[in-house]
Amino acid sequence: MSEGLAERIRQCADIAGSGDELARLTAIPRRTLEYYLTGQSEPKVARCVDIAKAVGVSIGWLASGEGEKLNGDAAQSAQDDKYAYVPLYDAHCDAGHGAWSERATVLNLLAFTADSLRKQGLDTTRLSAIRVDGDSMEGLLSDGDTVMIDHGRSSLEGEAVYVIRLDDHLYAKRLQRQFDGSVHIISENKAYRDMIVPKDQLSNLEIIGRVVWAGGWI
Repeated sequence: MSEGLAERIRQCADIAGSGDELARLTAIPRRTLEYYLTGQSEPKVARCVDIAKAVGVSIGWLASGEGEKLNGDAAQSAQDDKYAYVPLYDAHCDAGHGAWSERATVLNLLAFTADSLRKQGLDTTRLSAIRVDGDSMEGLLSDGDTVMIDHGRSSLEGEAVYVIRLDDHLYAKRLQRQFDGSVHIISENKAYRDMIVPKDQLSNLEIIGRVVWAGGWI
């Protein structure tokens, strides 16, 4: 792991008050966190998100060292800035059969006007972006599109498109809760069958976040 990332994680521990407190806030095992703090191991994307959320810093800053740190006075300064930056990871969300890179790194930072994100009620510290592979969501999401994920919406609020992890695969799918408590995982492309997760198996379904924006070439 780069020394820069380890240093930023150490700064997060300082914000939390100690490494022990950061471990408590993030539910990351203390020994695992120590590997991150010393640069012996690199955290997965989901754990970077957990660390950033726990201490109120930007995911983009934590992952790349760029942009505002979004803590204390820096957070207020970023509120006043014209642009906000969302990290684009090299992880791929396969809209066909699912794919996920546990060692995803930041490819770039996507610029959005801070005002537009605020109007949507989005917190920049809880946003990230990945690309879509496959055609199962064709008509809504095309192969190669970029989607923005709101990690603050990690529970099923109603019918919407979410990035989910199911059986160690990552998908961008429409979710719909049924009266019997099961969840339907729906593809826009009807060449793909819908999936059903029974109520007693919902623990196998992890909602990474809600898709709140998508963009791609026409």
